[in-house]
Amino acid sequence: MSQALFLSDNAARVHPSVWEAMQAADAPDSPYDGDAVSAALDEKFSALFGRECAALWVATGTAANCLALATMVQPHGGVVCHEEAHIEVDEGGAPGFYLHGAKLLLGQGEGAKLTPDAIRAVIDPIRDDVHQVQAHAISITQASEYGRSYRPDELAQISALARERGLGLHMDGARFGNAAAFLGHPAAEVAGDVDALSFGFVKNGGMSAEAIVFFDGSLADVARYRRKRAGHLQSKGRYLAAQIHAMLEGDLWLANARAANDAAQEIAGACSDRLMHPVEANELFVNCTAAEREVLRAQGFAFYDWGDDAARFVTAWNTREEDARALATAIAAL
Repeated sequence: MSQALFLSDNAARVHPSVWEAMQAADAPDSPYDGDAVSAALDEKFSALFGRECAALWVATGTAANCLALATMVQPHGGVVCHEEAHIEVDEGGAPGFYLHGAKLLLGQGEGAKLTPDAIRAVIDPIRDDVHQVQAHAISITQASEYGRSYRPDELAQISALARERGLGLHMDGARFGNAAAFLGHPAAEVAGDVDALSFGFVKNGGMSAEAIVFFDGSLADVARYRRKRAGHLQSKGRYLAAQIHAMLEGDLWLANARAANDAAQEIAGACSDRLMHPVEANELFVNCTAAEREVLRAQGFAFYDWGDDAARFVTAWNTREEDARALATAIAAL
């Protein structure tokens, strides 16, 4: 029996346009990031966000997050993030490694989203003396680890607090496209007033390229040195840049995200009160027993358990309509 994969959007195929762009870049050019394809990224992202940007490619989301934060946070400082943020739960201590020991300061919030009050609850008790780690930055995730999307007004409130307190603001956008597709707002509004955005492409049809988009050019200057030191300045960087260009061309990144979100909504319609969180991107967290999960797996559906009594299903840009409909029918029949 063939499996219908809902394990992760990382399991999805690479989009054909990405392969074509990499093939087109397969010609002699300057090494590292001195090639024409890499050099054109700044202009491409500046057009997308309607403001001057500097963009650096890296191979992984972990590197994107950590290199971005390393430009804002000293080793003796801290990063405010949600207690279930990817940088806390799923990056194997990489923030501490890249930030040379800087601390993650954990906040709480429904749907893995931070609010200004949740951030204040973390930073206000910190005494202003050398005996305590001082917050240097805030990191939020769009869409969040539970597939929840920050609205523009929520982002504005967080950025206002960051500016008031003199803190850097980073956005983990591993599923930025899915949030943009759900919200229906321009990219600039989905990002808000952040200093740096980790713009995810691998989960959305890319192969091995993510972008760190800096809205502060001085941070980008620092990140270039840190990227080299961390071993992420690839010698044939044009192949990473080509992937990103392919995804940005004609808003393919947004079309792919819409397809993934549509598949998630097809499944969500059958979940009823089993849903643990509203579906605002391409992830579904569904209450179901171990026995019910075995029933679904016996029908050929592949997914991850989420604790003892739930499952996580993730759709992708190439999730087939018939697979999404079949999963929806199977869940409804439990």
